[in-house]
Order: sequence, then structure tokens, then C-alpha cells
Amino acid sequence: MIKDYFIGLMSGTSMDSVDAALVGFDEQGKPHLVSKHSETIPAPLLQKLHGITTPGHDEINRLGQLDREVGRLFAKATLAVIEHSSVAPKDITAIGSHGQTIRHMPELEQGFSLQIGDPNTIALNTNIDVIADFRRKDIALGGQGAPLVPAFHQAVFSATEQPTLVINIGGIANVTYLPAKGSQQPVVGFDTGPGNTLMDAWCRQSLNQAFDTNGTIAASGTTEPQLLKALLSHPYFAQPYPKSTGRELYNQAWLSQQLSDYINLSDADVLSTLLDLTCDSITDQCLKLANKGQIMVCGGGALNPELMKRLQHKMPRFEVTTTDSQGIEAQWVEAIAFAWLAKQFMANKTSNLPAVTGASRAAVLGAFFPAN
Repeated sequence: MIKDYFIGLMSGTSMDSVDAALVGFDEQGKPHLVSKHSETIPAPLLQKLHGITTPGHDEINRLGQLDREVGRLFAKATLAVIEHSSVAPKDITAIGSHGQTIRHMPELEQGFSLQIGDPNTIALNTNIDVIADFRRKDIALGGQGAPLVPAFHQAVFSATEQPTLVINIGGIANVTYLPAKGSQQPVVGFDTGPGNTLMDAWCRQSLNQAFDTNGTIAASGTTEPQLLKALLSHPYFAQPYPKSTGRELYNQAWLSQQLSDYINLSDADVLSTLLDLTCDSITDQCLKLANKGQIMVCGGGALNPELMKRLQHKMPRFEVTTTDSQGIEAQWVEAIAFAWLAKQFMANKTSNLPAVTGASRAAVLGAFFPAN
């Protein structure tokens, strides 16, 4: 029996689309995906977003206009996901909107994380209250403001007899360590490094395509060991957690610099090497948390069979599956998580894990933007 309806809106570092999930929560608080819609980001807007993520001319004017434009796109995605369902807008308690991250720099003396997609525009275009701005209170409390999904993973994935690692592979990859049932260990979570972002960037630059479908091109290539070693020497991988990262570190400019001595590598070899960078950086850090158990993958990476095969090969003592095995579609975990974050806000419940983000305490995250 569904008790409450919320909508979660998410656009990640991959910037390929806005994912909208209409979620019903039952009496026990378990989420049920009622309707889903992926709104492609139009090419002209995508170009502007890529432009604003790097320092440039006239940033403030561009930022202000993009904030409204992205807000309208998020509202469009919301209306579409409602249209695909039999749920009336008046029955939806609130929308949880992540927005589009354009800077994430929590390591500065005055750390910050900036998302755009004006919540007022979303609320007024949908006539539904919006909860947004989820990251900045955690940062104000001394945290990274990320990752936020481990609290959701802890709430919805039941503890088992063995440790569970939930690995979300979007543009950036992050891991949540859920201890075995009865363990006194804390939940741990952090960004491991690049997920799909570098592979997607190479595909756009060299192949004029958005991504390597099914990892087919990477599968046909051979990893260059010296290049992989150089990529893995990036200091972020050796940093202790709590930690988070983004396109500020792993971007086209950094990749071009790393590849400058490897200009004769084929596209397939580059993509194979970048796929191993993603898998090895995940594996190296996960094995410090547990040496056996269950791995559940979510995010776009879960749809890449070559990536899944390599993860299983590198972590043979783990059973590697996707979150589909727990009844939550892998591609929709993050959007569902932001519906849950909105639900937590409306119930005045905390939704960050200080052991994960580094915040000084747990807090109710988000801000309220009424539709009236």
C-alpha cells in the first residue's frame, strides 16, 4: 500500500539527461518506482553546460541564465514522468531536485558545491513543492557535501551475513560499504574517482559519439600498462576518506595532458585503458574495505557488460550483481535517492552520514521552495 508519492530529479556529471523518478513509499518506507522518464539534454544546452563547468568569460551572466534554463528542463522532465503514470500531481508531496553540478570544490579553504536548475522555476512550472540545495548544509558543517546516496543505500538495502559494497558508476564512481549484519562497523562511503566521465569525453572528442555502447570498443582494445600506471598515480586515489571529486579533477584537459606521450594509441586501446582505470581505482579502494562479500552496481556503468566483466575478474571473491537483484533498477537508484531525500526533509529527518561526508553532525538536508 503506497502512503506517499515523491519525485526525484537527477542529472549527474555525465550530463547526458535529466532522470525523473516518480516514487511511491509504502508504510514501511520502502520505495517503489511508479514511473520513470529520461529527458535528454538538448545539444545547445549541453554545450553551454560544458562551457560553464570551466572558468571563462562572463560567467555570472551565463550562470544566471543557465540556472533558469536548466530549471525549465527539470520541470519538463517532471511533467513527463507524471504523464507516464496514473498519479495526479496533487497527490505528489514534493519533488527532490539535485540540480546540475557545475562546480564541486569542497577542499578549498571556503569549500563549496554549486548546482543549478532554479527550484522556484521547477515549482511554479509543475505546481508541486520542491526540495533542493541538498549539499550545502553538509559543507557548512565541515563535510564534503558528497556522496549523499550512502544514507539511502543504508536505508533501503538490507544487511546480509556478508559485507555489501554498493558501487554507483555514473560520470564519477562512488562506493558505499554496508557492514555485515550484527557488525559494529560504521557505514563508509566516498568517491573512488572517474566512472564513465573520461571514457565519455574520449568518445565525444575522437569518435563523435556520446559513449562506448556496452563497452564494445574498449573490449576490442588492449590496455597500455605504462599509461594505466601513470593515470593511477593521481594523488586523489591515495587520499584517505572522507573524500569526493568531480570534473574539476577528471576532465578533458587532464586526459589530454596524460595522453600526450601516447599519441599513437588506437581509440580502442585508449578506451580499454580508461575502463581499467575506472575498474582498478574502484577495486583498489574497495579491497581496503572488505576482501569478500557482495557487490551491487548501479548507475550507467551497470549497463556496461564489459565493465561488469572486468570488475568481477578483478574481485573474484565477491559476487558482482546490480541493484536490480534487490528490486531497484540500477539506472534509477540516484533519482530514487533524491525522492527519498525529499521525503526525509519533509519528515524533518537527517539524511547525511557524518562518517561518509566528514560533517561534524547529522543534519536535515535541503531547502523548501513552495509552489504557491
